[in-house]
Amino acid sequence: MNEYIDKTVKRYSDLFTLPSHRTLFIELVVASLLSGILVTTTLRLTQPYGLVLGLVLGVTFFMSTLASDFVIHFGSVNTDPVFSFRRCTALSVYALLGWVGLTIAGVLANSLVPEIWVRFVILGFCAALALRVLVFLAVSFASLAKIVVFAGLQPTLYMVSVAYTASTASMFNLDLALLTFFVLSTFVTVTAVCVYVYSIDRVGLAVLGVRSFSVLKAFMANWTADLNAPFERLFERFSQESEIQLSAMSFRNNRNAIKAAMIVPAFHPGPFKNIGSSALPYLIQKAVEGKFKDCIVMVPHGLSGHNLDLATQAENQLVLERTLKLTETLSRFGTDATPFLQIRRNGASVGCQVFDGCALMTLTLAPETMEDLPPELNRLIVDAAKKGRLATAIAVDAHNSINGPFRIDEVIRPVQEAALASLESVCKLDAVEFQVGVAQVKPTEFGLKEGMGPGGIAILVVKTGDQTTAYVTIDGNNMITGLREKILAALAENGISGGEVFTTDTHMVNAVVMNARGYHPVGEAMKHEILIGYIRQATMSAIENLEPAEVAWATDKVPKVKVIGEQQIAAMSTLLDKSMKRARNLAVSIFPLASAVLAALLLLL
Repeated sequence: MNEYIDKTVKRYSDLFTLPSHRTLFIELVVASLLSGILVTTTLRLTQPYGLVLGLVLGVTFFMSTLASDFVIHFGSVNTDPVFSFRRCTALSVYALLGWVGLTIAGVLANSLVPEIWVRFVILGFCAALALRVLVFLAVSFASLAKIVVFAGLQPTLYMVSVAYTASTASMFNLDLALLTFFVLSTFVTVTAVCVYVYSIDRVGLAVLGVRSFSVLKAFMANWTADLNAPFERLFERFSQESEIQLSAMSFRNNRNAIKAAMIVPAFHPGPFKNIGSSALPYLIQKAVEGKFKDCIVMVPHGLSGHNLDLATQAENQLVLERTLKLTETLSRFGTDATPFLQIRRNGASVGCQVFDGCALMTLTLAPETMEDLPPELNRLIVDAAKKGRLATAIAVDAHNSINGPFRIDEVIRPVQEAALASLESVCKLDAVEFQVGVAQVKPTEFGLKEGMGPGGIAILVVKTGDQTTAYVTIDGNNMITGLREKILAALAENGISGGEVFTTDTHMVNAVVMNARGYHPVGEAMKHEILIGYIRQATMSAIENLEPAEVAWATDKVPKVKVIGEQQIAAMSTLLDKSMKRARNLAVSIFPLASAVLAALLLLL
């Protein structure tokens, strides 16, 4: 599964951003004026009339392009919000630049073969049309008729302007040969693009039963316009039902007010951005905080993988509703907790602290890379806790170190051994009354692009006897190697003698930046001293509001939740990989062949 995910996220680095609208506007002006001047140089007009006519023609190109871009933008607002005015301008600019290149070639060839420039302009029309047809077929949700209009509008306006200008100057004759060349060239171009798209679509139909470009359209709609519905419709179509484990632990003060809550759900927050359950940790945090006034909520990562990504927002709502109901059942509060202890085995560290018979366990492989730990490990830990005469256990995947590949088969045994050893040791400790302090901070310097989700940073401080433990939860997707140790070392200077640093594994930060991962783990794009400063400040605030507390916990399951599933993720990754290879292979075969046919037509007609 991790290999499939790694192959997929590497595609983020293939994405690109467009220049600013101002830059595109300047490029469009220059390309339009240059095109107009190039065309009129072939008409052998007297100067300065020829130059003036060329500038007028260039302005005509520019104005007609703007008009077509406005038509496409406002005509696709409802069906294709991807086509903002800036993106429409970018498409027109790139199409026009290729056209300019062929026009230059035509001007040079015209000195050898009179009036051949017109045919090169037609080839430019074909190149621009090919690009526009390909883009609209790949990205647009509009009907085929609308795509034809949108793709052909700007090139047609351009050709009409050229034909009118040349005919007015009596330097253009629309004979049968030229008309045949235009019709055949257009047919060859459109056919080549359609064959290209059709062949790539066949890959998706064979792998997943959907067209490859349907997946591309869904991704582009989300990447550019934050639309999650197209992708979620695909996921719902291929989803499978599963059961989601929920665990909750609440702390209240002697005024019977819920002071803090830790919700540990065993779904996976993915696959990316605002699709599926990517934002669900924050949604849970916000919902529970809304239910309990002045309560600070932490939602660390439970033991689960991408096979438990929820398919749609409707499934998110099921989990949210069940989570809120679970917090309502927390009525039996206890007053005792053991000290926090941590045991390390062959690179795996497991912390454990028992609250009223429930073991809160923190699992990490830091400073080595750790990714998703499987739910099967959670069942083993719960069974071991019950055998040790505890009521249950809540296991947290700290998800706090990433630097290279992750091999679950190599780490599962050390984690298991450390978990069992910590449970055995903690059962020998005496439980005592405890105090709790909490704090929350949301750094303004860090956002999704830097790897920080809207949940910010939450700190839970627990004092048992002379020991003060801190649980730090950061709303992010994993953490760069070494930062966890820096944070714990800094907190030790504030009197914290134990604890752990978690990330929520939110995927709101994914598909936001264009690097090899598609996101920044916590600390990769943040200044560590600023981040640690916020954590220390929040920890001191939590220490200052320490007070006697009681704890309640509960677990539940959400049945029949639609998840994407491992097979679907594997198929999606395979589809992407095969489609990219097919696209590259076809590009170096179909388009050179089409170009050869067009060259033959140029020579023969």
